Amino acid sequence: MNENAELLTHIYETAEMGSYTVTTLLTKIKKKENKIKYILEEEIKEYEKYIKESEKLLSRYDVEPKKSSLMTKISSNMGIMMETIMDNSDAALAQMLVEGITMGINVITAKVSSYKKTADRKVLKLAKKIVKFQEDEVEKLKTFM
Repeated sequence: MNENAELLTHIYETAEMGSYTVTTLLTKIKKKENKIKYILEEEIKEYEKYIKESEKLLSRYDVEPKKSSLMTKISSNMGIMMETIMDNSDAALAQMLVEGITMGINVITAKVSSYKKTADRKVLKLAKKIVKFQEDEVEKLKTFM
C-alpha cells in the first residue's frame, strides 16, 4: 500500500471509529441530562464528513475502506458500557473521549510526519484537518473536566 492510501486508511479508520464510539456513547446516555450531548452530536457530523472525504480519496487509489473490526467495536462498546455504569458524569465522559481522541491524533500525526515528503498534498491536508478537528474537540471536552 502506498503512503497516500495508508494515510487515508488511518484517517478513515479514525473517523469511522470516532463516529461509532460517539454514537454508541450518545445511545448510552440518551435518557440522562448530560450537558456534553450537544458537543457529541456535532462531533458525529464532523466525523461523518471525514469518512466521506477519505472514502472519496481512497477510491482514487482503488482502495476499499475497511470498517473497524467487530472485535474493536465490541471492545469499545464494553469500555463505554463499563465507564457509563461506573460514572456517567460529563467529566468522566469527557475524560474517556479525550483519551480516545488523543490516540487518533497520535497515530495520524506520526503518519503525517513519516510521509510529509512523499504523500500527496491533498492527503496531507486532510490528515492535518482531522488532527486540528480532534485537537479542537479535546479543548472543548476539557471544559467538562
